[in-house]
Amino acid sequence: MQKTTKRYVVLASVAAGLLALGAYAFMANRSPAGPQAPAAGAAPAPASGAKPAAGAGGPPGGGFPTAVELARVASVSLAIDVSAVGSLRSNESVTLRPETAGRISSIAFKDGVPVAKGALLVGLDDATQAAELAQARANLELARSTQKRNEDLHQKKFISGQALDSSAATLRVQEAAVALAEAKVAKTRIRAPFSGVVGIRNVSVGDYVKEGQELINLEDLRVLKVDFRLPEATLPRLKIGQVIEITSDALPGEKFEAVLDAINPLVEANGRAISCLARLDNAAGKLRPGMFVRTRLIFESRDNALMVPEQAVVADPAQSFVFQVVEGKAKKVVVKTGLRRDAQVEIVEGLKAGDVVVTAGQLKLRDGAPVRDAEAAASPATSPAAPAAAPPAAKPEEGKPAKAAS
Repeated sequence: MQKTTKRYVVLASVAAGLLALGAYAFMANRSPAGPQAPAAGAAPAPASGAKPAAGAGGPPGGGFPTAVELARVASVSLAIDVSAVGSLRSNESVTLRPETAGRISSIAFKDGVPVAKGALLVGLDDATQAAELAQARANLELARSTQKRNEDLHQKKFISGQALDSSAATLRVQEAAVALAEAKVAKTRIRAPFSGVVGIRNVSVGDYVKEGQELINLEDLRVLKVDFRLPEATLPRLKIGQVIEITSDALPGEKFEAVLDAINPLVEANGRAISCLARLDNAAGKLRPGMFVRTRLIFESRDNALMVPEQAVVADPAQSFVFQVVEGKAKKVVVKTGLRRDAQVEIVEGLKAGDVVVTAGQLKLRDGAPVRDAEAAASPATSPAAPAAAPPAAKPEEGKPAKAAS
């Protein structure tokens, strides 16, 4: 019985202590803290109603400058352009194929070398075609002799006009036969249709090829075609003859100039894009067909365009604005924006070159609020008012007393 009574007394004491502690904490948080005595060496607290010193931190709206990041409005040259990706094509490109079946008798070119127009590239066995041509030429000579003899006989009234007409028709038939035989022989000779560079062949002498079988490709590399597509919104600005800047990832740092040569009159329904074709002078031979390129078409160039970082512009449903810093205070300025380039936005109206705007911390600002440069405040070299931090005291080694400060 005595143990039970003692246990109840202990529990009651603990509960009373917890209640007292909770009441003390509640009253301490509810009542404002009274004035405290300044620590030794600390500056005395400002008198009631006195404004805090400039540069002191504190909540926005209470007279304390808000730390923000700043940037100046820059005046630059701005190009109004449109960029796209494209690919290169040969000015002329063809894959040579035989029009008749036969066995390859000769190959008159070396892989990957330039050839002139009309140069013989591949020859097929033409023994059969050559024999047919010789036969047709013999028949033609006989028809010519017969026609000449019939003309003499007709003048002497020995044959009729019908016999003369029949021999003349036979002569024309034999002339056509010769032309046909010559065409068959010519088809056994595959020649370059234009000057260019031949590719790598996949046939050899002695191979039997069929009609239409691929033998070799021929590319004209002196001029290249640039095939690219632009949005339909650029159609009113496109004109034949405009200069296009070409760059390639394979040749970093080099730029080439092409000229807009053709615009497809049909807008693609799928992507709402316009197919364009430009011509590029490739006399140096640095570029090749099939390469991936980037195109840049400049419509207009503006001088003294005002640019600010994109972070400075606050998007509002009604209008865009920035906070301009004037005499250490934030001023809300409504602006009209233009083009955007490389995380920069053009300011058409509202600011002038050299103005200082806030790029970070706008959410804590209101019109007329005092501000300070966060970067300048963080650097003692650029902020003389900021007191230098005292170096931390060195910890004494174990077993040795700390040295007294001089």
